[in-house]
Amino acid sequence: MEIIARMNVGGPATQVMGLCEGLDPEEFDHRLYTGQVEGGEGDHLRLRDSGVSVHRVPGLGRSIRPADDYRALSELTRAIRGFRPHVVHTRTTKAGTLGRVAACLSGTGAARVHVFHGHLLRGYFSPPRRHLYVRTERLLARVSDRLVTVGSQVRDELLQAGIGRPDQYVVIPPGVRLGPVPERGAARAALGLPQDAPVVAYVGRLTRVKRPDRFVAVARAVLGRIPGCHFVMCGGGELRRQVERDVETIRDSFHLLGWRKDVETVYAAADVVLLTSDNEGTPVTLAEAGMAGTPAVSTRVGSVAEVVRDGHTGLLSSSLDPDELAAHTVRLLSDPGLARRMGVSARDWTTYAFGLERLVSDTENLYRSLCETPRRRPSARESVR
Repeated sequence: MEIIARMNVGGPATQVMGLCEGLDPEEFDHRLYTGQVEGGEGDHLRLRDSGVSVHRVPGLGRSIRPADDYRALSELTRAIRGFRPHVVHTRTTKAGTLGRVAACLSGTGAARVHVFHGHLLRGYFSPPRRHLYVRTERLLARVSDRLVTVGSQVRDELLQAGIGRPDQYVVIPPGVRLGPVPERGAARAALGLPQDAPVVAYVGRLTRVKRPDRFVAVARAVLGRIPGCHFVMCGGGELRRQVERDVETIRDSFHLLGWRKDVETVYAAADVVLLTSDNEGTPVTLAEAGMAGTPAVSTRVGSVAEVVRDGHTGLLSSSLDPDELAAHTVRLLSDPGLARRMGVSARDWTTYAFGLERLVSDTENLYRSLCETPRRRPSARESVR
């Protein structure tokens, strides 16, 4: 039983979609419980075609709303008692809280697994709210059989905060399946970009922790040295209007695309993919960029260094200073040979380390390990639910 607050365009939903399509249906009765599917028609069709049973949970969402949260908790508890899964697998903070509490209340003895796709220790909360978040996760860790992180650095930071024990943690990096990558010229034509100009891309939510304002600051610094550079921002969020205001004076160099399903077109059109976040888990964006053969420049936060191998597949900034990020970006734009070599290395590395098949295999092994104890071992003819 997999529980996620919402199936949107973010990394957690991407991982769930991959598991829905990849888990062996002969061995695993995999059911998805979610507040809503926010993607387009294609996402609904992919879920339907995967054969996974999708259940809507009324009231389950990101925001804290006591009445809705109680409703979702009650619904999840009833669902666990009815389904009686061997494993309850939760993702995202809200679903992780309600799902694990519901698993406890159900009395079914299901193994409880929670995935940290990142954490909220930095860049999200005021000190009092951060303290509450840490205390809550410490308590929930006590009733969890496994805590899964998408990278070793994320695990280490959670342990430093006193969340869980080392023996509870399993590291399962994200798995990515990128669509066919178009030829560079065709990609630029599709996006309305000049064929011969340097292009830097941002792919992600326009939200505070992702720091789109820092991307704009880097763009200004790069334009001071490479006036003909173009910048592409693919994504949406609450800071969209702020970004539009910030780039008004350099609007001719900016292309605000909104959300696009064909992110491989954006990666193919770019010379560099730039990530400017204050906090990350293991960014799917950087794995996708690598698979498209595009080198990255990024802040060294979370488990980014486990995706971008500094000096080999891209360049990492030791600080959050826009000028340092700009210097790395200019270095790659000014040395096409270096950028090309890093892009080839990025494709080889990310295809090996972040393939969807590896994610499915790791997750299947996790489920099997949780069913090895007598109280959770299925019979010979019984699928793992």
